[in-house]
Amino acid sequence: MAEMSGGPAHTSAPQILRTSPATPPQFPARFPRAPDDVREAHAMGTDKGTGTGTDRGTGRAPDTGRRAAAEGRVDWRRSAAVALPALVAVGALAVVTAQGALAASFAVSGTAFQVSSSKLTSKGLASYVQTDRSADGKGHPVALLGIGQATLSDICQAAEVDTPVGKVVFKLTAGGPAGEVTASNLVIDGEDLSGDATFGTAQIGRDASTLDEVDGVKGAPGAFGLQAGNIEVAGVRSHAWSATGGNFRLKGMRLHVGLDGEKCF
Repeated sequence: MAEMSGGPAHTSAPQILRTSPATPPQFPARFPRAPDDVREAHAMGTDKGTGTGTDRGTGRAPDTGRRAAAEGRVDWRRSAAVALPALVAVGALAVVTAQGALAASFAVSGTAFQVSSSKLTSKGLASYVQTDRSADGKGHPVALLGIGQATLSDICQAAEVDTPVGKVVFKLTAGGPAGEVTASNLVIDGEDLSGDATFGTAQIGRDASTLDEVDGVKGAPGAFGLQAGNIEVAGVRSHAWSATGGNFRLKGMRLHVGLDGEKCF
């Protein structure tokens, strides 16, 4: 027991122990440490491998993403400026080909061929005189025959060609029992034409540059021309230097090449 006295009691305050550990306490990590490259990508605001990150505080894609997008983007305005002239040229070529305007734009072979049909009908015909030329520059005067929507009961084309083994006949036939042959804007450059013809309306001696019965078939100003409406020609026979047509449909087509073969007529 402590002695009691008249002075104030003195007691010693409890001592509070303060410790400063040399190292912070160790806690178990909840997540594994991220690889260095992932942490670097996170610090830059983008995820390598996905490119979906954003700049911190702006919500915008980082510069690297914008540059990559710019490199992979197609400049459609510049591409269109380059492609448009080519498309126009191709389109124009397709139109004039379908109209038969290229009938004599190529060098002919120098060998005339036969064309025949039992019957030919059309919604229009236009013709004028011009000169076809072969590759050696030799000219061949022809009557260009432009036939609008042509329907033929059958067709035969044959050419006799010299070869090292003798004369060969190149022959193509179509139509007949297989069905009618049709062609849009059929153009024949012929030396002659024979058959029994029936015309609707006819204009003979018209300036070739004003012909309008068959699309694309016009001659030079001042050249002699003729045109007619609906036509029908039976027993068609012609010697021609060239023939072209748009949307040729040859039902039952047969092609034959033979020594001293049979021609159309």
